[in-house]
Amino acid sequence: MADLNRIEIIGNVGKEPELHITPEGKSVANFSVAVNFKYNDTESVEWFDIVVWNKLAESCNSYLAKGQQVFVEGRLQTSLWTDRENIKRSKIKIVAYKVIFLGQRHEKNVEQENE
Repeated sequence: MADLNRIEIIGNVGKEPELHITPEGKSVANFSVAVNFKYNDTESVEWFDIVVWNKLAESCNSYLAKGQQVFVEGRLQTSLWTDRENIKRSKIKIVAYKVIFLGQRHEKNVEQENE
């Protein structure tokens, strides 16, 4: 049996993509997505940090806007570090390999091979 690390979400862009170029010349963009959840009379929002690479990063940077609905498919990745006060920290993010721009304004599908 094979292992599986896959997540799919649909939500609204909370922070517009920030595009950076690595020293190796690869494009990487980071943005956040808010996913609303309603159960009975309780509503909550889960925030996800998204990382995209290469052409997908450039497309997300060009076409995604705050508030826009998007479908994201990728894998979960955990970052571990120690802060200035010597406290161990961790953060989970989605490394996306598929992003579909939803809604009226953008109806473009973009994919990249998983690295």
